[in-house]
Amino acid sequence: MKIFQCQACAQPAHFEADACESCECRLGYDPELTDMTAMLRAGSRWRGLADPRRKYRPCANRASGGCNWLVPAGSGETYCLACRHNRVVPDLSIPWNQTRWREVEAAKRRLFYAMLRLRLPLASRREDPTGLAFDFLVDPAEAYLTGPPVLTGHDNGLITLNIAEADDVERERRRTQFGEHYRTLLGHFRHEIGHYFWNVLVRADPCLDAFRTAFGDERADYGAALQRHYAHGPAEGWQETFVSAYATSHPWEDFAETWAHYMHIVDTLETASQFGVRVQPKLQAGPALHTPITLAAKVDFDPYRSPDFGRLIEAWLPLTFAMNSLNRSMGQPDLYPFRMTPATIGKLSFVHDRIYARTDAAEAEAGTLRAVIAGLRQRVAAPRSV
Repeated sequence: MKIFQCQACAQPAHFEADACESCECRLGYDPELTDMTAMLRAGSRWRGLADPRRKYRPCANRASGGCNWLVPAGSGETYCLACRHNRVVPDLSIPWNQTRWREVEAAKRRLFYAMLRLRLPLASRREDPTGLAFDFLVDPAEAYLTGPPVLTGHDNGLITLNIAEADDVERERRRTQFGEHYRTLLGHFRHEIGHYFWNVLVRADPCLDAFRTAFGDERADYGAALQRHYAHGPAEGWQETFVSAYATSHPWEDFAETWAHYMHIVDTLETASQFGVRVQPKLQAGPALHTPITLAAKVDFDPYRSPDFGRLIEAWLPLTFAMNSLNRSMGQPDLYPFRMTPATIGKLSFVHDRIYARTDAAEAEAGTLRAVIAGLRQRVAAPRSV
């Protein structure tokens, strides 16, 4: 993610901020500018300092603390580009619901930031009956009602999220219960949006055969595959060909997990680039090494505008090794507890090609080969949790 600043005083500002911590000027995010703007009152509207020609209204969810995005003053929309995809939200008159919903919305806005930066198609339900929509629900048991628990998932463009995932204690309990190395609200969003974009970018596309070659045949019985996975777990050695244990359950889940990891990579690399991160470890070459150590990386490019996926991998592997090492120094688990193998890099390259609408098979194959070679050049130790 980019570094944002208040134009009134140049103070850095977080993506979630609605006011400057230094000068207390009102802040809002303009998704068309992809920038945070300080604002001054202009009658019943607000004038942005990032571009004084632009005037705004706040998203209708700002009043409840659920959004800091802006709507153009001349628009007929009440909600911002992200919030207008909401179909159901919890009862916000209940304080605990509102607290969790705000956390959910903060993660969702980061998802939309990335999707807009990647220039992905984002049809709403008004434009397409299978367009993207969100239901944020509360388990019936919380209201002493009968009914099945709310499951986070995707169905034909509708993403359902149990807002209990915004409770750190409950989410950690589920992470441990399901034997996961990583479980976050943002991770849920990135995974479920992968299912949505499989429908949009793969299902009816000529690349479907290439998808089946890389991920498997999605026509396999999905329900039976999940039952088998939860009963028996992944096959031995799954780490060589899948990015996570859950990815082994079915080709759809493999694609969604891979898609999520692609979004992890580009967003984290953009943040590293904005901070000028450079990885230059103090390593010594020994006589037993046949090739030089190449664990250095300089993140000085925009990963959202990089058609060469190999360049992302060259930066990502050293960066994650450094981040994991820093986390261990604080007694924390690895920040990125996953391995990148030639097979998983190949799948990530497939996702990259779909986002860039790369249709030439030879060009796509060459790009995948460059990315795999880039991964093999890096001497990175496996994460502790793998």
